[in-house]
Amino acid sequence: MKFAHLADCHIGSWREPKLKDTSTLAFSKATDKCVKENVDFILISGDLFNTSFPRLDNLKTAVNSLKKLKDKGIPVYIIPGSHDYSPSGKTMLDVLEEAGLFVNVVKGEEVCGKLKLNFTIDKKTGAKIAGMLGKRYSLEKKYYENLMTENLEKEKGYKIFMFHSGIDELKPEDMQNIITQPLSLLPKNFDYYAGGHVHIVKDTKIEGYGTIAYPGPLFPNSFSELEKLERGGFYIVENGSLRWEPIQIYNIFKITKNCNGKNPEQVYDEITSEIKHKEFNNTIVLIRLHGTLSSGKPTGIDFKEIFSILYGKSAYFVMKNTSALTTKEFEEIKIDVKSVEEAENSIIKEHLGQIKLKNFDNEKEELLIKSLMEALSTEKQEGETNPDFERRIKEEVSKVLDIDVK
Repeated sequence: MKFAHLADCHIGSWREPKLKDTSTLAFSKATDKCVKENVDFILISGDLFNTSFPRLDNLKTAVNSLKKLKDKGIPVYIIPGSHDYSPSGKTMLDVLEEAGLFVNVVKGEEVCGKLKLNFTIDKKTGAKIAGMLGKRYSLEKKYYENLMTENLEKEKGYKIFMFHSGIDELKPEDMQNIITQPLSLLPKNFDYYAGGHVHIVKDTKIEGYGTIAYPGPLFPNSFSELEKLERGGFYIVENGSLRWEPIQIYNIFKITKNCNGKNPEQVYDEITSEIKHKEFNNTIVLIRLHGTLSSGKPTGIDFKEIFSILYGKSAYFVMKNTSALTTKEFEEIKIDVKSVEEAENSIIKEHLGQIKLKNFDNEKEELLIKSLMEALSTEKQEGETNPDFERRIKEEVSKVLDIDVK
């Protein structure tokens, strides 16, 4: 048995014009590699798209790749992730599944107030696949708490469990602020646990659980991820052995400077000296500056000229981060968070209980707030009129509040 495990493709994630198609290109390269490797099937553990209703150009390219897989007889099994999930339950994934391009393995029913998941069986290999969707702010935890595990754990044969959640016991030190859940919520006795959501490359074997793997994103989704990962990839699993396959789109060149005790002119000279004798063909250049300038302001560093020099040396794209760069005259107060979701969680927790809601404790209030934020963050679909968009938002909000919204 040979299969591929992808996750966090985030097609359409980058807003910068020069990078907006990069995640789509990474997905095309990954599926081409899967065809070349002649895998029996492909798993996508959530966040195929960066939004529940992606742009048409990204969608078209992704559909072409999925169609190639279908024509080659390579089935794709998928679960919705926190980005391609919608509170209304309607997403582009439903359309693509209806077209026969993949199978959503999150299938089940309610039995005596518990969630009973059913297996999807791969016809060629007999592998039995079950999965749980992911939601923003890890709201899927409620599903796990109500999950019936006995039928899953007693099933015989080669079993795969797909999930889109962070695990407490596997959380890296630099991700301690993200919301995760205990390993004990996952059903036991599966051969392979195909994880997504946490953008790390990690696989480990845990007694009673088999191999738990996170392949990381197909392409890094932020400045800090480009710094840390440099490139994306996915796993090829063959007869129980894992191999991580990198997806190389661009080269990465990092410039990191400690600016303590330096003025803007000195920082400029150090950067230009470092790039003077180099070429940057097909390269994303990342400039991160930190520390406290002895005089002047960060705006005094001639970034315009630095960027001009780099683009003159064929750099594909240049990015800078000066969030940790301050001056003696002024130091900005910052929230110690590493992502937008962490900032939102921090603000929510700080203000819980300020408005008293009947029959709501802090936990229920936090759940309601996050569900409302998720519903209100829905993007307008391409070609959708303003009245239809407004009506759709109201419908999603009404489901969260369990009321009729006119």
